[in-house]
Amino acid sequence: MAESAPTATNGTFPSEDAAGQTVAAIAQADAISADEIALYDRQIRLWGVQAQEKIRTAQILLISIKALANEVAKNLVLAGIGSITLADHENVTEDDLGAQFFVSDADVGKNRAEAAAPQVRKLNPRVKVNVITRDIRNLQDTTFFAAYDVIIATDLDFNSVASINTVTRFGQRPFYAGASHGMYGYIFADLNEHTFVIEREMSNRPTRLAPETATRSIIGTTTKKENGKNIEMVTKKEIFTPLLLVKDSPLPPDMQKNLRKLRKVHPLLTCIRAIWEWQRQPAKYKTLYPTEVHADLAAFTQLATEKHKELMLPTETLKSDFLRSFLQNMGSELAPVTAFLGGQLAQDVINVLGQREQPIQNLMLFDGEASEGPVYALHPIFPDNPLPTIGTVPTEAPVVIV
Repeated sequence: MAESAPTATNGTFPSEDAAGQTVAAIAQADAISADEIALYDRQIRLWGVQAQEKIRTAQILLISIKALANEVAKNLVLAGIGSITLADHENVTEDDLGAQFFVSDADVGKNRAEAAAPQVRKLNPRVKVNVITRDIRNLQDTTFFAAYDVIIATDLDFNSVASINTVTRFGQRPFYAGASHGMYGYIFADLNEHTFVIEREMSNRPTRLAPETATRSIIGTTTKKENGKNIEMVTKKEIFTPLLLVKDSPLPPDMQKNLRKLRKVHPLLTCIRAIWEWQRQPAKYKTLYPTEVHADLAAFTQLATEKHKELMLPTETLKSDFLRSFLQNMGSELAPVTAFLGGQLAQDVINVLGQREQPIQNLMLFDGEASEGPVYALHPIFPDNPLPTIGTVPTEAPVVIV
């Protein structure tokens, strides 16, 4: 690689390093314009030209435009994605004004996606912003979802998320879900089968092409020299699990066998799985979230206790104080929490589009009170049994949700 690059001004890429020359060459090939390079200078230096090229052509579908979706949209649009489609069939209410920054008092009563779209466009005029105002939560058309590179569903009930996840998996498209509950929240990822590359300085020991975990394998390596150092580029393949299976999947075997690790599992995992189970049975529990009625509180407490036992967690780690706090936070939005979750989710999407760095595998939690964000890999596996590849079906195959 050349040691220097020509210095340029007026919107071109001024650099004297190899990365700068690479970007300049691509600009001359009309892949990325000079003013785009100037605009995205910092992130191109962070994740490279090829990743930025994939990002700038990506089409994202974002479903349910509430506070968390606001943060996701903001970060992805500023990163320079190709297009984002905002899908929401509900109207803006006064409750939406508390933590959302794309809507105002004047938007109350308007469709939430249509109200947010003009503000999203202002963030980056280069990004195409589309709007869908019909309800697509139970849409079973694989070709519809296959038109997008990534599908993200936020703040939806469990059955809606699971339905969308099922169809996106059949369409072989990466899927994310996320929700905020006051001081708490989560991000879930099902990328089907995802290949990515990490870069690291070479060690004295050769890298083996072999499984690293039940879900991740090293499938290739290449090397390069950079700043006088030998850099190894390791290609890995990660296998994911759909939400319908994650809901009841055990903790990884290494955690199941270690009481010290089990004691450290955050009780938020139990509560999130309990609310999923609550929402999975609307005929039994009637409401989206438990109300303040004693019967609801008792039913949710019992459900959480059962989920805690299913995970084989010590009884004493599910404290009544935490249960009470979670119940009080459910269904509410707090801007600092949605900002953190939205930033993490958007960054993971960017990494996945660029096929760089380890993605979330597969459930990330966030406790805003304790400032903790543990990640748990939940799969239908058992000790000494690796996760089998979960097959996909052709995109033209009929889909039936049960």
